[in-house]
Amino acid sequence: MSGPSAVLVLWRTRPHRESMCSVQRLISRAEALTSLTAPGEPYELVDLVRPDRTLKVFKNAPATLRDLYLATATDAVFLVYENERYTFAETYRQSARLAHLLAHDYGVRKGDRVAISMRNFPEWVFAFMAATSIGAIAVAMNALWTPDEMEYGLTNSGSNVLVCDQERADRIAPRIEALGIRVLVARASHAPLGAITLGDALRTTDDVAMPPANIAPDDPAIIFYTSGSTGHPKGVLSTHRNIISALLSWELDGAASAREFGITPAPPTSQPATLIGIPLFHATGSHAVFLQSYRAQRKMVCMYKWDPEKAVELIEREQISNFTGPPAVTHDLVEAAKRTSRDLSSLRLVGGGGAARAPEQVRQIDRTLTSAMPATGWGMTETNAIGVFIAGPEYVERPASSGRCSAVMELKIVDDNGNALAANERGELLVRGTAMFVEYWNRPDLADSTFEPGGWFRTGDVAYLDDDGYLFIVDRVKDLIIRGGENIGCGGVEAALLMHPQVREAAVYAVPEERLGEEVGATIYTDGDIDLDELRTFLGAHLAKFEIPQHFVIATEPLPRTASGKILKRQLQQEALHRPR
Repeated sequence: MSGPSAVLVLWRTRPHRESMCSVQRLISRAEALTSLTAPGEPYELVDLVRPDRTLKVFKNAPATLRDLYLATATDAVFLVYENERYTFAETYRQSARLAHLLAHDYGVRKGDRVAISMRNFPEWVFAFMAATSIGAIAVAMNALWTPDEMEYGLTNSGSNVLVCDQERADRIAPRIEALGIRVLVARASHAPLGAITLGDALRTTDDVAMPPANIAPDDPAIIFYTSGSTGHPKGVLSTHRNIISALLSWELDGAASAREFGITPAPPTSQPATLIGIPLFHATGSHAVFLQSYRAQRKMVCMYKWDPEKAVELIEREQISNFTGPPAVTHDLVEAAKRTSRDLSSLRLVGGGGAARAPEQVRQIDRTLTSAMPATGWGMTETNAIGVFIAGPEYVERPASSGRCSAVMELKIVDDNGNALAANERGELLVRGTAMFVEYWNRPDLADSTFEPGGWFRTGDVAYLDDDGYLFIVDRVKDLIIRGGENIGCGGVEAALLMHPQVREAAVYAVPEERLGEEVGATIYTDGDIDLDELRTFLGAHLAKFEIPQHFVIATEPLPRTASGKILKRQLQQEALHRPR
């Protein structure tokens, strides 16, 4: 594969440390992209004309995820989990067995939904590949969800089958019969009533061919859930083309940076490897780490859960070359590197996502992990995790920036009236392009408030573009908290608080936190004294653990409101931030 092989080793070598102190370009980014996407090149871009706009698509891209899997089913090691190892070919065979079961025994057809809810086990990958290979829609459920949230996701998506691990099976067990869903339990010690262990279900299925399927690039492939500013999580529906465009966009960004800054790829001395310590149910984990590994023929080492001490051990043992995580995770990695004697010299790239890094953390990565280049980007579940990208010397020079726009996406900054703003003027960030999702599943009511004419998506982020096209995110329009890469809708937390009989009013907002970026804070007006420990226990039945407020302010009178009746949340947030904690 001529295209990905260059990207595979792009960050295998790093410029001398002196050259990291200043950015020296050989050519412009525009020139690099023009040469890499020209006719006859591996990343050739062509126009796809739609009624409301023209999209840039990769001419040589795999048509579907099924094609991607089949073309990369080699004997190179792919999945590593504890003592288990699977090659790309073995992974494909395991997914074909599960696909056969889904299609022939469970009647899953094109367009049906198959939900996945588990830790980062190999079975997550098998289930995702199986579903998307037969034209079904893989529904990635947040493994931290409560039973109520799981039930909502299964009902909202209309999933036919749930593939889950033991913990999630036990969580949903009392509701299986009422939901009328088939449940397959991976890594099972037992199967709840109405479920079957995956091992038992596959016991009579030997190696089989992947069932036939007629899948087109614009057929739906996935639903990933993202927290909105109010109410339930929203199911983000994306197509095969959306996802594959994102994967090749990252490859193109890497190749363009190499050409722009004169970084010469070195011949690989070993198989590239990545460590996944973030959940596969997030677009960063699934796309940037998992799915991007196929064309790169990259080994993916899975962690049961994030543990920095275990992470540095695995980096040393498995010779990990790439690592990606939100700021809280890469902060932990840097601190573990400082206090241990582990050899982390195999690291070539430390990527980011989920939230913006503090500039000092960028510098810490550069200083501490001396063989690795820091990198990050901005994207959303709705953009299949792409949008802008920045790495290496330009990132060290501009540590507050998220990067420059992907070749298959477009950005603009608008004022309150929708007028485009000039460079360095702050407004709401709008984005559109080939990786943009189709719709929020079963939420047609959101279409008008989400999309502007011409396919522009309202991100809810306040940002500006500098004179060189670098994006800087400075605030949020939407009522969201980003805690360690997890989006938390303030409205949903407020609704849970108001369910408590003593809480009369509630305002939820972000509280800065060094490691996680933000924590959940709340100001509540209550009837009499309230026991906060009891309140948190109450909230645990309605919210995921990470959504429960860690900081409370108890108001002794009704919360301040605007003339139109809206709670003055920013005022309450500022008052909370100035209180001793």
